[in-house]
Amino acid sequence: MSGGGITPTSAICLHRTTHEAHTFPLGDLVCIAEFGEPIYPTLKPIDSVCNAPDSDLWHTLIEADNYHALQLLEYLYAGKVDCIYIDPPYNTGARDWKYNNDYVDSNDAYRHSKWLSFMEKRLKLAKRLLNPKDSVLIVTIDEKEYLHLGCLLEEMFPEAHIQMVSIVINPNGVARDHEMYRLEEYAFFIYKGDAGPAMLADPLFTSDVAARKMGKAAEDECSHSQRTSVRWERLLRGGSNSNRSHSPGCFYPVYIDPIKRKIVEIGEAIGKEQDKESIPDKDGLVTIWPISEGRGEEKVWRTTPSNLRSLVQSGYAKVGAYNKNKDRWSLLYLGSKQRERIEDGQLAIIGRDENGVVIVEEAEEQVIKKFPKTIWNRQSHSAGEYGSRLIRAIIPGRDFSFPKSLYAVRDTLKTIVANKPNALIVDFFAGSGTTLHAVNLLNAEDGGHRRCILVTNNEVSEAEAKDLTKKGYKPGDPEWEKLGIARYVTWPRTVCSIEGHDINGNPLKGNYIGSDIPMADGFKSNCTYFKIAFLDKTEVALGRQFREILPILWMKSGCVGACPDMASPTPSVSLSADISPSLSIREGRGDNPYLFFPANHFAVLFDEASFSTFQWELHEQPQIQTVFLVTDYEVNYRAMKSKLHVQTTYQLYRDYLDNFRINHGRNER
Repeated sequence: MSGGGITPTSAICLHRTTHEAHTFPLGDLVCIAEFGEPIYPTLKPIDSVCNAPDSDLWHTLIEADNYHALQLLEYLYAGKVDCIYIDPPYNTGARDWKYNNDYVDSNDAYRHSKWLSFMEKRLKLAKRLLNPKDSVLIVTIDEKEYLHLGCLLEEMFPEAHIQMVSIVINPNGVARDHEMYRLEEYAFFIYKGDAGPAMLADPLFTSDVAARKMGKAAEDECSHSQRTSVRWERLLRGGSNSNRSHSPGCFYPVYIDPIKRKIVEIGEAIGKEQDKESIPDKDGLVTIWPISEGRGEEKVWRTTPSNLRSLVQSGYAKVGAYNKNKDRWSLLYLGSKQRERIEDGQLAIIGRDENGVVIVEEAEEQVIKKFPKTIWNRQSHSAGEYGSRLIRAIIPGRDFSFPKSLYAVRDTLKTIVANKPNALIVDFFAGSGTTLHAVNLLNAEDGGHRRCILVTNNEVSEAEAKDLTKKGYKPGDPEWEKLGIARYVTWPRTVCSIEGHDINGNPLKGNYIGSDIPMADGFKSNCTYFKIAFLDKTEVALGRQFREILPILWMKSGCVGACPDMASPTPSVSLSADISPSLSIREGRGDNPYLFFPANHFAVLFDEASFSTFQWELHEQPQIQTVFLVTDYEVNYRAMKSKLHVQTTYQLYRDYLDNFRINHGRNER
């Protein structure tokens, strides 16, 4: 529609080709950009979860059409992604969550070609995200489209090596009319550059029972070898049952020597009513209480004073890292599983440090590691048991059809990033959020620092869409949006899995399969939830949208620390010395010639005339390695860049505007 006229309550629109006039309520009109037109995206913060305030590891969830999100991600991370894992629509014709299956009607004679066109547009963008020297794209699929997908991947990635793995996701099988029972689905692995699978102790081939008989597993339902890195656990208890009131016998002081980094003495537990301030400090020692990192709540240690004394005497407890910014020490110990591994000979004590703490490594008779096989048969890969039921346990009453098993995704990622503890992983068909859950679990198991970016839309099921429409609601209304997949499933699951409880606040039960990690402990990680929005390029060019594009600068700098919020400046924002910190709504930066974000490791220069002062202050903050320089002139940008000794610089706002103006056309080629 185009042309026509507008009244205070309605609009008359003319069809572009027939010029037929139609009248619509003004509130029903939505501004759009045609497919292929340049867009200028930004990220609007919606929510965040922080369960590790001392960690700079922040994941991101982006609510958006994944095509537009991929355009944004290309600007942020072109050639920098280590692994892309996607579980796209299988094109089965199912009409539950549109995101999963219902892309093309099952009766459409052109459903395969339409699906391939849909996938091709997104894979072209995804390809440009991957590190050409060493990265992997993983695409799961079932029998409906695996042949067509395989041909498409061969055509799009002629330079890559491709393998297909069969994964048993339903051990009981699915009955089909006049067909054999189907047990498996498939995963294509596209290896770019020097990429290849990691060597694992468990080839993922034999059944769980057979694997246990072979001595390759210690857990009841998983064959993952426990002969991995030694895991020192935090002495501070996490989870919903960690408050002082739950275990008063585990609330006591620990005294350490900060110079020798040694546990010197362990006090006795104090009563429920006794104030910890009544317990005197000891000369020359630092007193550590079980206090939460975020809100300063009184928590408890994982063991009693007498047990901790025994652990210290045995060398199984030690002083951990010191956080200078928060003036906090951490305490670590070897949990029961790790001590059992020492007793069983799986771990060997090869010495002790100056404080008597054991130095432990894997015993010499390690399990031989091999490349995984191309048929995976695991009970823990069952989508029903460890996909659907797991989601129902975390978010009761919120069903999601066809979720992946958490452990199937964990193992799939592990085959690629086991040796990449700092990998960047992207999933732009995020669904229920299994990929981020799996990344957090993998990090918890091996001490990794992998970062995950999820992208999902916020569609509702077809039945819910019809019901909401009958009630007079439309997309964008709160009543509609709250039932969308991102807000109804993906984000609640992310928050609950990180914090270790269900949506009702009850602690999650049991341990994660293949590890000794209680679900109720959650994960020491953080995540920010954004929704994609779009800006006017003229407003950006005039510098009037800095506040709006700040989350993009944060992501482009590596998502270090919590995303800064210019609406209410925090100590993480360092302003120039004699400039008022007030921020105008129009420009988002006030009259400041530059801003430093030391906690986020980046800085922005707005006024070229202040470059000398900016350069001097930047020298005093070596943690800042990304700088955005606002200038319209390429020669000025290059001159300033040559004088800054940082890893990366960008020219604002030209870098942002040119990317989306130039690249939009080639996204269709």
